[in-house]
Amino acid sequence: MRHMNIHSSKYKCTECGKCFDNTGNLTTHRRSHTGEKPFECTVCGKRFRRMDHFTVHNRTHTGEKPYKCHVCDKAFSQCGNLTCHMRVHTGEKPYKCPMCDKAFSSSGDLTKHFVVHTGEKPYKCLVCEKAFNKLANMRSHMKIHSGEKPYKCHVCDKAFRLSTALRTHTQVHSGDKPYKCNVCDKAFGRSHQLRCHMRFHTGDKPYKCHVCEKAFTERGHLEVHMRIHTGEKPFSCDVCSKRFRRSHHLDNHKRSVHSNLKPYYCPYCGVQFKFTGKLKRHVYIHTGAKPYSCSKCSSSYRWRILLKLHMLTSHGEGTWFTCDICQKKFGSKGYLKQHIFRHDDVKPYICSDCPMSFYSAGALKAHQTKHSDIKRFGCGFCDKSFKHKASVKQHFMKCFEQLRLNSK
Repeated sequence: MRHMNIHSSKYKCTECGKCFDNTGNLTTHRRSHTGEKPFECTVCGKRFRRMDHFTVHNRTHTGEKPYKCHVCDKAFSQCGNLTCHMRVHTGEKPYKCPMCDKAFSSSGDLTKHFVVHTGEKPYKCLVCEKAFNKLANMRSHMKIHSGEKPYKCHVCDKAFRLSTALRTHTQVHSGDKPYKCNVCDKAFGRSHQLRCHMRFHTGDKPYKCHVCEKAFTERGHLEVHMRIHTGEKPFSCDVCSKRFRRSHHLDNHKRSVHSNLKPYYCPYCGVQFKFTGKLKRHVYIHTGAKPYSCSKCSSSYRWRILLKLHMLTSHGEGTWFTCDICQKKFGSKGYLKQHIFRHDDVKPYICSDCPMSFYSAGALKAHQTKHSDIKRFGCGFCDKSFKHKASVKQHFMKCFEQLRLNSK
């Protein structure tokens, strides 16, 4: 009987003619025409038309999350959010795109995806005129130009432009990784990270560049790749105005060019580094670790480039970079570029203290120690430091032996 009232005119809105099954729902609906919002939050003053919306809002202040996932114990403030979350575990994707049959776990994700087919981007950046399909994406992008990072980690004070980036970062401190890969058991803090990871096992690359048809596993990687074709470099150095396609390239540039800080020490020989990645690769020399293993045979290597060369020479997998002059083959574009300098007799790396020039940046760096009093290589056991790596290696063994004898 209540349902039949929807089809009758008993509880009918006089403004739009919509019918309801009871007088309470009609009263609530009328507020959409009058603008009346009788429910006011005592904390922030925000007002609501409906009591249930007011109740859900209050949980943002109280922190109450009454709806718990029985699989991973994640809690939610709304029942609908729990329903959507459960699809992460069940794999259910009830919302299908009518254009490409791609399926999604929520209607919101389907709506976002549909813009891929329409191509509509009504929101333009006021600085670089980049266009976006969502206002929120445009606002997030604007923070690149302003440098605003409003989301701070309460543990280490690191700041982020996006709240999602902060949430991902906090898992570094908590160690929470509820999403596990059923192929290799690797765990992730967020469901979309697991979905992206699974593409490495399936080989799926759904994001294709329309210019060169290169394919990517993630949309973000495609967006960054497109800057190669457009020439866009949205990240500018505030010291020398050099521009970059990626934010982390800008961060690396500032640290390597404009900063002398080398906060990372090798525990074996005391050599200092600006980047953790370089320290990690350096430590392999001392430990003998060979983390890059061949998937075809039992060979393993200390450096990625050596594995790539092995795959090319032994298994014929990958791409050679060939010199047009002498047909010599190289495993990377960078090595080929350095090699061509020798044919052209070009030495682009010039010493600022003397007339000497070099084919590679590494050779120039090694040469510059002659002019500098900086002692980059320090002993991990005493306060002595040295200009050359060979010197510190010799000293290190003597120092270590002396400490060993003293401890007996």
